[in-house]
Amino acid sequence: MVGQDRKQSAVSSSTWLANERTSRALSHCIMRTSTKPALSRATLDLGQVDLQLGKRRELPALLNESDESNSSYRDLADAIDRRYAQLRSASIGVGAVVGLPARYQLESISLFFALAKAGAVAVPLPPKSGGRIEDLLALAGAKHLFSATYELVELSSRGNDEPAAEYRSLIESQRPGLVLFTSGTTHQPKGAVHDLQRLCDRHRSPRPPKRVLGFMQMDHIGGVNTMLHVLTHGGTLIAPASRTPHDVCAAIEKHRVEVLPVSPTFLNLMLISGAMERYDLSSLQRISYGSEPMPASVLERLVHVLPTVEMLQTYGTTEVGILKSRSQGNSSLWMKVGGEGYETKVVQGRLWIRSETSMLGYLNAPSPFDEDGFMNTGDQVECRGEWMRVLGRTCEVINVGGQKVAPVEVESVLLEMPEVEEAAVGPIQNPLMGQVVGARIRLTSEESIQDFKIRMRRHCRGRLPNYAIPVKLELTRQPLVTDRLKRRR
Repeated sequence: MVGQDRKQSAVSSSTWLANERTSRALSHCIMRTSTKPALSRATLDLGQVDLQLGKRRELPALLNESDESNSSYRDLADAIDRRYAQLRSASIGVGAVVGLPARYQLESISLFFALAKAGAVAVPLPPKSGGRIEDLLALAGAKHLFSATYELVELSSRGNDEPAAEYRSLIESQRPGLVLFTSGTTHQPKGAVHDLQRLCDRHRSPRPPKRVLGFMQMDHIGGVNTMLHVLTHGGTLIAPASRTPHDVCAAIEKHRVEVLPVSPTFLNLMLISGAMERYDLSSLQRISYGSEPMPASVLERLVHVLPTVEMLQTYGTTEVGILKSRSQGNSSLWMKVGGEGYETKVVQGRLWIRSETSMLGYLNAPSPFDEDGFMNTGDQVECRGEWMRVLGRTCEVINVGGQKVAPVEVESVLLEMPEVEEAAVGPIQNPLMGQVVGARIRLTSEESIQDFKIRMRRHCRGRLPNYAIPVKLELTRQPLVTDRLKRRR
């Protein structure tokens, strides 16, 4: 309940994602006593969000299929007020760092905006964090946590109570903050600190309200962008029962979703599952895709299945935010990015960005920005006048005896084969060539690797240069996607 009192005892087994192991890990962090600091007020201006809360009070703000709830803008405004009052009574104000569940539920969304209103720093925690939650909270320096049941608990100090430089900047300017974690697939996640006011200001220009499916969660820059965009413009955010092709398509049909922001990997899963044919998706006006390169073969099939839907490629990073973009055409992988508040340049084939929505810095790593405020995104791009095409991460490009191979181009050809459900391409070290191309393949049905390799090579000939055809193959039954439904290489 929104009005629940602050808890000062150990977290119970149901307080965070019903994960008993995580609760035990957190229990020693709970403070037995506390002192209340002086509470200062922030100067947050939520702008259009406040306007919509007052203007569209009886209209739906959030439809959640997992608990079949329907929340109006009035419900959201009331929940924000209640949570804000709770924060005030607990002396949580400017500069306080607070963890919360990153879920598209009324409680999480109202907490997000109440924390912003109080000038606090929100730390949305990934739904599948498991035992990592304690580490993420420690990385963020969180002193408070709203558990999975939305109980407020206080976390014990870990020695140094001096706020990080990025937090001091927020405190001095009396502005709310947001901490997002990088995916950390190969290294420890980095904590990126944002000025939340900057992210809100990006959505000030009026736009018509839309019914948008919430796919990326609130712990992802794309999810935060979606939520702010929808609620700023008086739209409706629809949360599916789960992030499976069946449940996503069912939510589109039931709620007449107009905009679907997803990853290319998930679009491929939707295509191969057959869910797109089983449900009425005629309400869709736009599919926006990003967070990883799109295989050309997947986009081609998507345009064939949904010929009347606009396909928009987007681009953004945790560090610089989501840029405005325009695709050259529905079936084109070329796009323009930038717009007001963003500058781009390409240096030796790598994309650099300077942004007004850039983070203040990392909590646990050096700043990635140069002295002029540009960040090397690490993405390899190809340019054609004002248009560019993202080939993938520079670190993922395969160097076969001096010939450069973009994994996404090989994956695109492999995914043309009807029996290939998923494909992930990467480098294999080789003493003669330096690297050769390797591929992990998930098939729709059982087949010997010898038989598949023969047919795969036959299919790739003429579509790929010889050096780009996979030399080493691995067939797997395991999904080749991350928790964020991106391709796992």
